[in-house]
Amino acid sequence: MKASLINGKLLKNKEKLSVLFICLGNICRSPTADGVFRKLVADARIDHKVVVDSAGTAAWHIGKSPDSRSQSFALRRGYDLSGLRARQVNEVDFDTFDLLLAMDSENYSNLMQLCPKGSEHKVKKLLSFSSIAPDEDVPDPYYGGDKGFEQVLDLVEDACDQLLKYVKSGL
Repeated sequence: MKASLINGKLLKNKEKLSVLFICLGNICRSPTADGVFRKLVADARIDHKVVVDSAGTAAWHIGKSPDSRSQSFALRRGYDLSGLRARQVNEVDFDTFDLLLAMDSENYSNLMQLCPKGSEHKVKKLLSFSSIAPDEDVPDPYYGGDKGFEQVLDLVEDACDQLLKYVKSGL
C-alpha cells in the first residue's frame, strides 16, 4: 500500500510515509524520538512502509553521535541510538518528508521560517500527537540532570505511540 500525509490526512499515493523529528542540535530529543519511533515501527512490522530520521535546526553538532546521556537512558528502555548522527534540517527535507515534527515551539517557529510555501501542513509539534501533554513542548534535557532525560523519554514514548496509531490508520 502507499501512503502520504497531505493537509493532515494520510492518502494512499506514495510508496512510503516519511517522518522527520527535529530539535535544536539533533543530539538529545530528536534522536530519542527517532530511536523510539523507529523501534515502534519495526515492532509493528511496518518498517518497510515508514522512513524515520531526525535533524536539528542548528548546525552545532553535525556528524556527532547523540548525547551519551540520551543514548544511555534510551538504551535502558530498549532503544539503540548509537547509529544515529546529527545533521541540520534543510529545505529539501520539506519535499522529502511527509511529517516534520518539532520538539518544541522554538524549533517549530524555526521550521516555519524555513518552510517553502505550500508545505506548512507537514510541520507539527511532536506532542500534538500526545495523549498526556498535547499542548506542551518536549523540554531540552541537555543542561539538566537525569530526570530530564527520563521525562523526555516519557513524553516521546507517549507521543510516538499515538503517532504510530495515526500512521497505521493511513497505511
